Amino acid sequence: MTLLAIESVEPDKDDISTADAALDHVRAYLARHPEGREKVRLVVEEDGEELVVPRGAVELLARILAYMAAGHGVSVVPTHAELTTQQAADLLNVSRPYLIGLLEAGEIEYRMVGKHRRVRAASLLDYMRRDDQWRREAADELSALTRP
Repeated sequence: MTLLAIESVEPDKDDISTADAALDHVRAYLARHPEGREKVRLVVEEDGEELVVPRGAVELLARILAYMAAGHGVSVVPTHAELTTQQAADLLNVSRPYLIGLLEAGEIEYRMVGKHRRVRAASLLDYMRRDDQWRREAADELSALTRP
């Protein structure tokens, strides 16, 4: 496993408007072609050159564009990547000591490399999905309690 340096792309004003316009086109394409894992052919406007990419890459591009259009920075992390505890904490937007508590409680899988903990991005994403699900269920329960 390789340790990953996470770099973020922070959009400026021009990037935000470009991403917003592109997002409409990408979403429209995906809506017109809802089925399949086919390859997608992209045409570069300047010279007509074509690029062929997997549909999954276009779906991921739509998510990236949505974040950029909202003015948020974006990072792409391969699921096999190993993160330091600080990188993992930053992705969860929690403190490093809080993350270490989650690791030691068995909430997120990790391994030791010498004296250092390494967290697989896939394990972190699994935790995030479980946590999001738990939060949705808790919000639904609270919402049900407030209904007459």
